[in-house]
Amino acid sequence: MKSLSKILITISLFIGFLSANAQSTWVAPKSADAITNPLKNDLTAIKKGKTIYQQLCAVCHGDKGKGDGLASASLNPKPANFLSEKFQKQTDGAVFWKLTEGKAPMASYKESLSVSQRWQLVSYLKSLK
Repeated sequence: MKSLSKILITISLFIGFLSANAQSTWVAPKSADAITNPLKNDLTAIKKGKTIYQQLCAVCHGDKGKGDGLASASLNPKPANFLSEKFQKQTDGAVFWKLTEGKAPMASYKESLSVSQRWQLVSYLKSLK
């Protein structure tokens, strides 16, 4: 009976580990990579994106986008670091898709931000190098 308990505990821990790993890797579908940013390198869009970022994103992702905002301590998975190579290697389309769709604890902005506002936010995030 004790060995069965140990096996069940081991399986539970392993499943928890897999679940945590699955949450920390968020990949947009390949089709998102084909979506192009109509506001790429547009300085006005970047400025507007910064305003949106400060209002909606900084609380989790931090003032500088490092994933260290006030709310980040209580979130699992942790918020993305927008300065990281991993984030910056994503296509603009993949980032746009993630902002649109969301994945808990990340909110979906499909209903609350217009398409243009989401592209402004993408442009700002990609400027954080």
